[in-house]
Amino acid sequence: MTMAPQASPEGRKAIFTPERAIEALDKPFYDAVAPAEFPKATLRFRNQRWAERVGLGGLSDAQWLRHFARFEPLPDSLEGPLALRYHGHQFRVYNPEIGDGRGFLFAQLRDDRGRLLDLATKGSGQTPYSRFGDGRLTLKGGVREILATEMLEALGVETSKTFSLVETGEQLHRGDEPSPTRSSVLVRLSHGHIRIGTFQRLAYHDEGEAMGRLVEYCLRHFYGEEPGEAPAVQLLAHVARRTARLAGQYMAAGFVHGVLNSDNINVTGESFDYGPWRFAPSWEPGFTAAYFDRSGLYAFGRQPEAIFWDVMQLAASLRLITGDEDALTGAMNLFPDAYQAALVEAFFWRLGLVPGEPEESMALVQAAASALDETKQSIDRFFFDCFGGIAPRTYPKAFDGALSVLGQFAPRKTRVHAYWRDHEPCSMLIDEVEAIWSAIDQRDDWKPLNDKVLAIRRMGEALA
Repeated sequence: MTMAPQASPEGRKAIFTPERAIEALDKPFYDAVAPAEFPKATLRFRNQRWAERVGLGGLSDAQWLRHFARFEPLPDSLEGPLALRYHGHQFRVYNPEIGDGRGFLFAQLRDDRGRLLDLATKGSGQTPYSRFGDGRLTLKGGVREILATEMLEALGVETSKTFSLVETGEQLHRGDEPSPTRSSVLVRLSHGHIRIGTFQRLAYHDEGEAMGRLVEYCLRHFYGEEPGEAPAVQLLAHVARRTARLAGQYMAAGFVHGVLNSDNINVTGESFDYGPWRFAPSWEPGFTAAYFDRSGLYAFGRQPEAIFWDVMQLAASLRLITGDEDALTGAMNLFPDAYQAALVEAFFWRLGLVPGEPEESMALVQAAASALDETKQSIDRFFFDCFGGIAPRTYPKAFDGALSVLGQFAPRKTRVHAYWRDHEPCSMLIDEVEAIWSAIDQRDDWKPLNDKVLAIRRMGEALA
């Protein structure tokens, strides 16, 4: 069963504009690989909204499967799949043996805004970096990624988009879920796949010339700038600000990524690569998503710290091509202030308000976060009830400080959309995720997933 086609945002349609920009980097950035051959290909999710925006909305389902299950190249894009090379710190331990282990870069193209985008895979087979893995993705993992990306996009978070999910007819064995379990291959649409770990690998191998080319690639294709006198510092400043924005958006969304390793941080500041994610039911700083995060390194309240630490690793890697330590430190240290500003912006956006003076705006954020932490009130409920500056009358006294100043800020948007007349906000807590998966697993019932995606997009329309 395929997700019902939806109109593209703002009715936008684009002409397919293929790209091959990554080929200019050449070695040592990737390896040519072959996709797995799957026994079945059943289309389960097709993101028609974004297909329209990149000029692929007119593909028939049969054509879709040829490109996104059997991976026949898209016209004039990459001639074949490329497994990207990178290293990274995983829970603060450096690992030089990783890379694209169950996915590859399949195609590059431009969207309706002219941005360079990648179509990359998850679960498409083994690569030189698979180590002991089978290169596959469970169907549950694919369903979870649909839910994460749809919810984050609706909540205003810069995120990759789940473009396609195909069930592939294999039985997989996993230690962290009931097995055997169904298999899938996922295609994500993302604004690049250059990770902080990509730079770490080049530093590890002392490949300064290649790093210089990568810096220029990122500046030109992701930030629309020509390299200046200090391109490494120029790029680091961009990455510090963009990743700080992501950290602020995560917090306002109540989202816990779960695995903020440096190989999972995109230098565009776009969130991607979802594993054990969860949305926090309340503003609990110690809330974790991954059962194996026993120290709470990537807990909800520690995510800004974790992402900043990853930015520090990028700064350390860039020392290979610049000796200006002070300039690197200055660029890296743009993160804290940028995070504070991004948190206010994201918090106010979700409240449907326009921020005022920085101190007054931050005071509202801090008062609301403190009350949410103290009362364990639902994050989603708070933003739903207070959208547009409405102060609920029945809230606990702990919210008095925050609610008393809501009316001081101008509304960005009013509660006109029918969504605001619902009894409950649209949420994505773990019990609902498991219920959606159970319907698929036990009855092959895709209606709960399809209905949830429609509900999420409806919320996104109300917030936008």
